[in-house]
Amino acid sequence: MSDLTDRLAEGLPAGALVVDPDVTAAYRYDMAGFCEAGTPAVVVFPETVEQVQHIMRTATALRVPVVPQGARTGLSGGANAVDDCIVLSMVKMNRILELDPVNRIAVVEPGVVNAELSRAAGQLGLAYPPDPSSWESCTIGGNIGTGAGGLCCVKYGVTSEYVLGLDVVLADGRLLSTGRRTAKGVAGYDLTRLLVGSEGTLGVVVRAVVALRPAPAPQLALAAEFPSTDAACAAVCEVMAKGFTPSLMELMDTVTVRAVNDLAQMGLPESTQALLLVAFDGPHPAAELAAVGELCLAAGATEVVPAEDQAESEMLLQARRLSLTALDRLGTTMIDDVAVPRSRMAEMLGGVAAIAERCDLTIGVVCHAGDGNTHPIVIFDADDPEQAARAKQSFDEIMGLGLELGGTITGEHGVGLLKRDWLERELGPVAVELQRQLKSVFDPLGILNPGKAL
Repeated sequence: MSDLTDRLAEGLPAGALVVDPDVTAAYRYDMAGFCEAGTPAVVVFPETVEQVQHIMRTATALRVPVVPQGARTGLSGGANAVDDCIVLSMVKMNRILELDPVNRIAVVEPGVVNAELSRAAGQLGLAYPPDPSSWESCTIGGNIGTGAGGLCCVKYGVTSEYVLGLDVVLADGRLLSTGRRTAKGVAGYDLTRLLVGSEGTLGVVVRAVVALRPAPAPQLALAAEFPSTDAACAAVCEVMAKGFTPSLMELMDTVTVRAVNDLAQMGLPESTQALLLVAFDGPHPAAELAAVGELCLAAGATEVVPAEDQAESEMLLQARRLSLTALDRLGTTMIDDVAVPRSRMAEMLGGVAAIAERCDLTIGVVCHAGDGNTHPIVIFDADDPEQAARAKQSFDEIMGLGLELGGTITGEHGVGLLKRDWLERELGPVAVELQRQLKSVFDPLGILNPGKAL
């Protein structure tokens, strides 16, 4: 321990190295449940690329595991510490290094908070579209590590579609630059895409070149109430089949609707079994909303409420934003992240309801309905071992259902620790073996975020 701290201290400024166990204990976990976490030997807060390189060289020399962390808002245990590791917190590398409106790119350090980049780009009439629900606190480095999504993915896509290039410190301290600053580029293997979503197992991102887009117009939204999730999912399919491209399309089941009602007194009728929220930010949002409203009514909606202006839209969308807060009030929550083809989403929601009944649990579901990404949220009493076991069983059954329906065990949260045992079931043994071989090329000693993903 003393050798490790002494050698780390040689290349770090005062205050960048923390060994106080009362402080380091706070860096053991991200926000996932049911995931073990070890006790770190030290937490370090580098401020430069050179300091990160020094940390990794020291870790390699002493064969010490390293767990990279951002804001720890992840939901898969991917940032959880392992025993006697170096926790490498990137939050102090938080500068926006460049905003280029001509080439529509930003160059940022990994600790930049998503919302801060969005606001800075907005001052130039540009936008950084990926918007995870934790966008006010999550970091760009963490978003890159997990391949994060968000509410606007139905129109604008996920993080991987916006990362053009990366500077990455490898396990041995070498600096790797990948990708480009140009709109096009196909030279060599696409190492940038490989690193996005790799959860800190291949290298430590220290700089990113990300694409920006022209800022969209303010969006208008509608809320449609349905007597069943089947009817709401049918409306989603019809909207997409007719060629509409909403900027947002979110679905809440009856458990979630009632929880939000209880929290915020939003006045939604108890008969509502599903609430669909749809928004457009194009040149004619009101006309598009009207057309979508008709499709919802034809699919069985009992009421469609279009917003008149942006303020009313924000009021409607507040229901979705309050979902997790409202469900958290009901007990301990375990958030799943299963994506299925849009055409199978009704089967997914019906199957989740059946799992909830079979396991005698409350499970609320919110969906990024436009891209089929469902978030079943299992609610249970963590102090009741038998109920906690049923919660874990239901969580696994939900993932199994997603795979049966042609989906994936994670749409945007990552594998981490939480879903590691499920990865081979989705990818198959050949793919997993190749991924392990890739891991060994980047990290031959296996010191980077060990035990995560693979």
